[in-house]
Amino acid sequence: MKWELVIGLETHVQLATRSKMFSGSSTAFGADPNVHADAVDLALPGVLPVPNRQAVAFAIRFGLAVGANISRRSWFARKNYFYPDLPKGYQISQFENPVVQGGEIVFQAEGKACRVPLTRAHLEEDAGKSLHEAFHGRSGIDLNRAGTPLLEIVTEPTLRSVAEAVAYARTLHQLVTWIGICDGNMQEGSFRCDANVSVRPMGQVEFGTRCEIKNLNSFRFMERAIQYEFERQVEWIENGGTVVQETRLYDPDRDETRAMRSKENAQDYRYFPDPDQLPLCIDEAWIAAERQHLPELPAEMAQRLRDQMGLSAYDAGLLTVSRGWANYFLELVTGTGMDPKLAVNWMTGELAAMLKRADREISHCPLQPAQMLGLLRRIQDGTLSGKMAKEVFEILWEEGGEADQIITARGFMQVSDLSVLESLIDELMAAHPDQVAEFRSGKEKVFGFFVGRAMKASGGRANPAQLNTLLRDRLKGNH
Repeated sequence: MKWELVIGLETHVQLATRSKMFSGSSTAFGADPNVHADAVDLALPGVLPVPNRQAVAFAIRFGLAVGANISRRSWFARKNYFYPDLPKGYQISQFENPVVQGGEIVFQAEGKACRVPLTRAHLEEDAGKSLHEAFHGRSGIDLNRAGTPLLEIVTEPTLRSVAEAVAYARTLHQLVTWIGICDGNMQEGSFRCDANVSVRPMGQVEFGTRCEIKNLNSFRFMERAIQYEFERQVEWIENGGTVVQETRLYDPDRDETRAMRSKENAQDYRYFPDPDQLPLCIDEAWIAAERQHLPELPAEMAQRLRDQMGLSAYDAGLLTVSRGWANYFLELVTGTGMDPKLAVNWMTGELAAMLKRADREISHCPLQPAQMLGLLRRIQDGTLSGKMAKEVFEILWEEGGEADQIITARGFMQVSDLSVLESLIDELMAAHPDQVAEFRSGKEKVFGFFVGRAMKASGGRANPAQLNTLLRDRLKGNH
């Protein structure tokens, strides 16, 4: 029997606010345990949580970016469950009528265009963190993260392959960082996914029993966890078992998922409107203001780069992988007369490789766009050969400065003077008459001998294109 994989994703996006969802505590990462936890976060008696307006604004901005409906009136609810890192015994979330309803994410997967409809995106507060490794025989509780604002983005169960799920998650990550509502740091938990996975016989309409894999904080782990869970469920059913609805965790060391607890349904959480919260009212003026804050979206910019600059879909996609990467490119080509394709080649080639080696993001690149532009100008006007340009690039990266200064100080100027090149070629031909005769007898490989000697004689500074043309003409006797 052939089996079909069915995936729905729930993504917790930590919103890039300075304070928490319902308190004034800092959301800064990395502080000592419980430093960023005030009376509201600790749920001390008599405290009153107040919603963070910026978090609501970010939710509106996301809804606009995905073409969703923004609820003009929504409510916060209490989601009741008991866990040591949840101080109140409930989580303030949204259940009925969330702030963002519908919308879709469009992306490419396995060479085809995909559209995944969103069910909803709702605001909620995060829980704290249980610490097990640092304590022998007991656990500690860190409430720094308790109350951090989250936007939980839920898809319809329309994803049908691991590749589609990962491509969707990457596109969503690109979008929330692009519009500035999340820093996207997966290592710090700013972007983490829960995957609802089930299987069914190919052609069956009814869904199978789903299992939820919690807190996948890397795309690689997501890929491996979903693939493992698919194979586990198929094997279990084919051996006569029945899949049980449950929450599972992925263990990357063993590359397996394992049961965590039975999966709760909505009624298990006993949702009811939070009596401490007024209805969340969003008027047209607020929506219009957030629409003004939206930048040009990645897909729109990629299409503009294709239409206006003649870039391929592949190149445009690489340049719009992040807003920082796109802005760097635009500074190189906007109003500068720079060849866009030359800029793309150097950004996706030498610059990308150097950033990877240094483990840096483009936002922390030591080579500013103005410095890179100075180098590209000298490549474009023929001052530098490709080899020289790479040497100048490495000096700029390591030492800073300007390309023109480095070229002058270190003698990197490419030799393009025809009379100088002709004289050099004539001297070589006079010194190697046997090789000249071989070439003229049809031994084409001898041409490489002369190119190598000419480049060596010029200190690697001869213009390669001009050298090759002149050399071939003179060896053929066309002078």
